[in-house]
Amino acid sequence: MATENTHLSNYDSTTLPDATKFRFGIVVSEWNPSITEGLLNGATKTLLECGVEDSNIKIVQVPGSFELIFGAKKLQQQHLDAVIAIGSVIKGETQHFDFVCDGVTQGIKDLNILHDVPVIFCVLTDNNLQQSIDRSGGKHGNKGVEAAITAIKMAHLSHTL
Repeated sequence: MATENTHLSNYDSTTLPDATKFRFGIVVSEWNPSITEGLLNGATKTLLECGVEDSNIKIVQVPGSFELIFGAKKLQQQHLDAVIAIGSVIKGETQHFDFVCDGVTQGIKDLNILHDVPVIFCVLTDNNLQQSIDRSGGKHGNKGVEAAITAIKMAHLSHTL
């Protein structure tokens, strides 16, 4: 398991670029809200702790993870420096899990290829609820924190290249 020995919330703020002037969008799925709300809280708290003004964080909700692609695309059009896509897909008894995970992954990849505003992938694709809990504020930390740090780094990269 990739995060078994990794705490997703660990970062050294002294190594991060100055984020005070950046504007971020967060698109969050309403599906599995106990998970996605934890990820959203981790991301927003981290952005604020890194100096981003509350007014420079735009949050929109979409019904499910598959809709994250459209929400991220619309946020890319709003003069933001980076977008974080937050969702949670938990494996069930059918192939729906595979189709949603593949579609969201490919869709976010396509947005990163086609547009100049980076979209950060913060979609948990877990085998069970406990794995999602562990990665949205549980024993492995919070993937939302990791996504926020990635967004800051990618926004900086976008402005320096």
